[in-house]
Amino acid sequence: MRKVTYSMSMSLDGYIVGPDGGFNWSAPDPELFRFWIEEIREVGVHLMGRRLYETMLYWETADQEPTFDDADREWTALWNPLPKVVFSTTLSEVRGNARLAHGGVAEEIARLRAEPGTGDIAIGGATLAAEAAASGLIDEYRVMVYPVLVGGGIPFFPREERRVDLELVESRTVSSGVVYLRHRVVREAAPAPDGAE
Repeated sequence: MRKVTYSMSMSLDGYIVGPDGGFNWSAPDPELFRFWIEEIREVGVHLMGRRLYETMLYWETADQEPTFDDADREWTALWNPLPKVVFSTTLSEVRGNARLAHGGVAEEIARLRAEPGTGDIAIGGATLAAEAAASGLIDEYRVMVYPVLVGGGIPFFPREERRVDLELVESRTVSSGVVYLRHRVVREAAPAPDGAE
């Protein structure tokens, strides 16, 4: 079954954007950008909310920028053809290789898992990830922790009273003090049917 992953940058105090809505502290340097390029290779479809979709629209025409370099071209070659599903109540159409979601995130993930396909089902955006997490659908949390405190904003993790046990799969310092943490959700094994050994 295809994994559902939630991967974003986060401040040390737990926010994906600060109280002013800004995230300029998470601009990747060349080493970190290379990391994101390698990670996107594992993705088969990307689920996102309106804000992230609108932020990422930059890449649809970015190759026309005079400062475009080889890494930018590589990212664009991977990102633009990647299927994307956008969850929005205000958008009536989307561009590029994107489509609007027809239902909630749980229904969309179930449909994508039932279809033939490879690569992870990646979720971007804290609101969408919180909805998926509430339904127990996230298999891995992948977070880039930046050495900055922003004091508030939109939290990476949903603020709910529910325990989720995690297993550390990978950790490393990437660059400029940024730490990558990859955790797998620990799921209880299904009980064996009666009479089974």
